[in-house]
Amino acid sequence: MTAAVVHPTAIVADGARLGEGVRIGPYCIVGANVVLHDGVELISHVSIDGYTEVGAGTRIFPFASVGHVPQDLKFHGEASRLEIGERCTIRESVTINPGTENGGMLTKIGNDCLIMASAHVAHDAIIGNNVIMANYVGIAGHCQIGDNVIFGGTCVIHQFTRIGAHAFVGAQSMVDGDIIPYGMAVGNRAALTGLNLVGLKRRKFDREAIHRLRAAYRQIFSNEGTLRERVEDAASLFKDDVLVQDVVAFIMAASDRPILTPRDGQTAD
Repeated sequence: MTAAVVHPTAIVADGARLGEGVRIGPYCIVGANVVLHDGVELISHVSIDGYTEVGAGTRIFPFASVGHVPQDLKFHGEASRLEIGERCTIRESVTINPGTENGGMLTKIGNDCLIMASAHVAHDAIIGNNVIMANYVGIAGHCQIGDNVIFGGTCVIHQFTRIGAHAFVGAQSMVDGDIIPYGMAVGNRAALTGLNLVGLKRRKFDREAIHRLRAAYRQIFSNEGTLRERVEDAASLFKDDVLVQDVVAFIMAASDRPILTPRDGQTAD
């Protein structure tokens, strides 16, 4: 058993739970209801509070503020939670808030995520695994982010927005609508600009599956009929294709935000 190592200048409140091999660097502050699992490292000057649980092997860099009161005027001190997964990297000056009573009481970040300097994850956001947020990305409250999503620098994501798995959001985008799985969006306000083909190839998706997904994309975002009709047609035509059915299910699910589509005059991918 490897005991936690706490720098003499750090303050760890009574009640905080530290796993094996935890390292807490200079001037960190850890609240009474915080749980740090095995191998978590707080480099220095990190402040963690609230009902916050940090998964094994996660590293948090200086001046990050994790688990403090949400930036939501409807928050009234409820015992909401923040869960951060394993092997995440949370860089300098990142802010992550817990959930609220109006949003499910939980903010959750999956495993193996990279959150770069000065990014923000607001209350009740649910972030999947292997998500990368470049510097200054802002995820507003109640957003749902799928696995393997990549955000370019200084993106802003509107509250209640959904972003499907394997999507890519270009730098400096303001996203106020849902992005389909495997999609790519860029702009202010952002529009769908095609499929994240580079990401799909890097993750070794089957070539034929990508071809079918491209065909379904062209059908769904063509100009004939309504979006619902085109989605239903794609669901029928590609009924045995997992990637296409992911997109179909995402679009058909209820949402508070519209689905992003290509801009007028843009050709489908």
